[in-house]
Amino acid sequence: MMSCTVIVGTQFGDEGKGKVVDYYGRDADIVVRYNGGANAGHTVVVGDERFAFRILPSGVLRQEKTVVIGNGVVIDPNLVLSEIEELRQRGVTPAKIYISDRTHVVMPYHKALDGIEEKFKGSLRAGTTKRGIGPCYSDKVARFGIRVCDLLDETVLQAKLDAFLPIKERVFTAYGEEVKLTKEKLKETCLEHGAKLAPYVTDTIKFLHEALLRKKRILLEGAQGTHLDIDYGIYPFGTSSNAVSGGACTGSGIPPTRIGRVIGVVKAYTSRVGEGPFPTEREGKIGEYLREKGGEYGTVTGRPRRCGWLDMVMVNYSLRVNGVSSIALTKLDVLSGLEEVKVGVAYEHHGDEVKDFPANMRVLSECQPKYETLEGWEEVSKQEWLRFVEQGYEALPQACRQFIEYIEGVAGVPVHLISVGPERALTLRRDE
Repeated sequence: MMSCTVIVGTQFGDEGKGKVVDYYGRDADIVVRYNGGANAGHTVVVGDERFAFRILPSGVLRQEKTVVIGNGVVIDPNLVLSEIEELRQRGVTPAKIYISDRTHVVMPYHKALDGIEEKFKGSLRAGTTKRGIGPCYSDKVARFGIRVCDLLDETVLQAKLDAFLPIKERVFTAYGEEVKLTKEKLKETCLEHGAKLAPYVTDTIKFLHEALLRKKRILLEGAQGTHLDIDYGIYPFGTSSNAVSGGACTGSGIPPTRIGRVIGVVKAYTSRVGEGPFPTEREGKIGEYLREKGGEYGTVTGRPRRCGWLDMVMVNYSLRVNGVSSIALTKLDVLSGLEEVKVGVAYEHHGDEVKDFPANMRVLSECQPKYETLEGWEEVSKQEWLRFVEQGYEALPQACRQFIEYIEGVAGVPVHLISVGPERALTLRRDE
């Protein structure tokens, strides 16, 4: 494993990055989460145990490792502390946990503002989780933010609350909403959170650079996916942070010259939670089949995900933006049992063929997908998948291998990892 590896989602998030990070995490010394907040869910299955994380990096289940919540993340202190406590209650000794002192804090008024703003956006609402992520990032950019280090410094915290709370009260009034912000109570809560978080808080930039000097192997974990990225996603129907591989540098303090490999996670079909254009979405029988068989319900919200065929126009755009060196193909098992499998290879827009992913949301919403139809393969049981994994790639059904190799041909990037179920054991490596 090279010194720093980035794992990034190439679609709308929910590609199965949690399992991929957990898998590659066995070869890493440190796992760093570099963006997003409690709006991102990662699910990891170990044996019969299922773990769902919103803030903690997926590598936290490997107690011999160190995990870092980087400065590019926004944290809800209550949630971080409850996730750590839940692991202990389940008898899990977590990895060593560090939280960047530069990480921004989701405040109660961010959550209130999130719901209000979504209501006023009408048809342009993104369908957020209403966990305050967007308003927190907005305050970060506008320099109204409260950081973790402020929770440990009563003088700084007091000065920021004195300056910021009157502004927030005026914002709520402008929206016609009555939201009471009690400064002393908020300060007391923040200081309590600071005291509880203090054992985990450190200068993670210094820590990571010292780790690089010691030649430690670092895995950088992205939340959400490329098409939710604030710059490269389907704007404004996305998230408020940089989910792409470049965000790994700004969200952790690791320079780009130390990134040796980027693994792009591609789900064998496409799904998303929330609003916005989705060219290959299927609302009928196929969409329902993928949703039910794939368990496509939000880790954070429980909302049913919109589902459709794999869209290689989307994926190829992501591969370029992220500089992906290899693909981790997930949830391939969901496609078994279908007579045929379709892959979107281009769009048609008013008679013109479109092969490059458009920025204009109106154009994208008017695009109709052009498909290549591939042969499906018979239903495969979990025991059969386990046998295929043990025997190696050539044991997979021929049509299944043809699907994988077709993706490689269209993408021009090798598929090095194949996931055929949520458990660690249901993982096949082709580069070994």
